[in-house]
Amino acid sequence: MDKYLVINGVNLNLLGMREPGIYGSATLADLENNIRKKASELGVEVDFFQSNIEGEIVNAIHNAYGKYAGIIINPGAFTHYSYAIRDAFASVKMRVIEVHISNIHKREEFRHKSVIVPECIGQICGLGFKGYELALEALCDEGQN
Repeated sequence: MDKYLVINGVNLNLLGMREPGIYGSATLADLENNIRKKASELGVEVDFFQSNIEGEIVNAIHNAYGKYAGIIINPGAFTHYSYAIRDAFASVKMRVIEVHISNIHKREEFRHKSVIVPECIGQICGLGFKGYELALEALCDEGQN
């Protein structure tokens, strides 16, 4: 059975409290439950990791190599400047999809560029929690090709 890792970065532990007009009122636990349900439907397993610390996310990426069929990551603000996370993905050469709950291209200018997405097979943004489910489906489909 394929296994996937979902990494949520900085401030995503505050889902449900943080800017509900942008991110909604559902919590990180709600998000993880939605993804678990989708994983069950797809016949795959998922693990979750959240950190506000860049180096911990880099370590999680390194530790994922050889253990997971792919990674879904919402790096939060690290998206726009973390060359360390980008380089971690370049080092392990795994299938990765970057996800954002909000549409980063409709927000502040600094949010429009991702330094991580060049190391990903794709990016999904603006679809709320559904984006994670679509990313999981895409990784599963990609793994069968």
